[in-house]
Amino acid sequence: MPSLFTKFTQRSHPMRIFFISILLTIATGVAVAMYGGWAALWLFVVLAVLEVTFSFDNAVINSRVLVRMSPFWQMLFLTVGIFIAVFVVRFILPIVIVMVPTGLGFGEVLNLAFNDSVAYGEKLKEAGPLIEAFGGTFLLMIGISYFLDAEKETHWIRPLERRIAPAGGIENIKVFIMLIIASILYFTVEPQLQSAVIGASVLGIILHVGLEMFGNLFEQDEPKKGAKIKQQVGLAAFASFLYLEVLDASFSFDGVIGAFAITTSVVLIVAGLGVGAFWVRSLTVYLMRSGTLAKYRYLEHGAHWAITTLGIIMLVKLYHVELPEWFTGSIGLIFIGTAIASSVIEKRRLDAKTKT
Repeated sequence: MPSLFTKFTQRSHPMRIFFISILLTIATGVAVAMYGGWAALWLFVVLAVLEVTFSFDNAVINSRVLVRMSPFWQMLFLTVGIFIAVFVVRFILPIVIVMVPTGLGFGEVLNLAFNDSVAYGEKLKEAGPLIEAFGGTFLLMIGISYFLDAEKETHWIRPLERRIAPAGGIENIKVFIMLIIASILYFTVEPQLQSAVIGASVLGIILHVGLEMFGNLFEQDEPKKGAKIKQQVGLAAFASFLYLEVLDASFSFDGVIGAFAITTSVVLIVAGLGVGAFWVRSLTVYLMRSGTLAKYRYLEHGAHWAITTLGIIMLVKLYHVELPEWFTGSIGLIFIGTAIASSVIEKRRLDAKTKT
């Protein structure tokens, strides 16, 4: 029987994968407690949990893409990628987002962030339409691209997925649908938001299509069932790396905005969401190394339904429909949990059919 140490040294062992995240959480928690006491520590924990909850479905999608990348690019995603996720996306990006609509300089916004966090939070909320239009469009594009696939054979919500999948065979159908949605948004939002919304929506469409085209230039053929996956290197892996970083940024928009509903302290927000981002990365690695996606055939479907729903929620916010944070944060877990349960039931049904 293998010893505890032997198990720990295995690449797929949970303790090995989550070890750094656990240490970082403890160290950051101690620093936060020294900075602001027990109240700050509690807010730090809530923010970290919020980030993991919002991004759980992101981890599922990340693991699907990451498994096709070479070990070098996987390591790059987990090192350089985590720096981008924590420092650029959860700190620099909110500052840039505030700069665009307000006309303030980087230094002025940075001063607000650290010296007047209440005003900074208000400015960030003013930039909400840009965030929601871009993030919602990008996430919706991911969902539509997944379900509108004429070659897709496995369907979870069969009555719906089976009917819409063949439409993927129509050339440019996904872009056409998203341009219609962008046009509807333009003509139905408040007049003062129209220019920002249409610009952000089109940018989201262009970015997704561009990354998809760039990746397709170097994509290998899909492996046959049971065959070993040929891992991406070079420009193909670079395209996947960019795709993952943009996807992570899109998922983070809601978390960053939601964090200001909990606290206006930039220090706590960066600490909580940053630690949460590490846990999401660790979860991505665990899903990839443990083969969880292969074990649960509908898990990927559940994640894409969660992504599609989150995209819709972000676009609905343009009309001042604010759903509770607990609902937005839980919807992904509900889809994924249901998909896992469906996968287990389906596996038992197939096993029973095979025995008979």
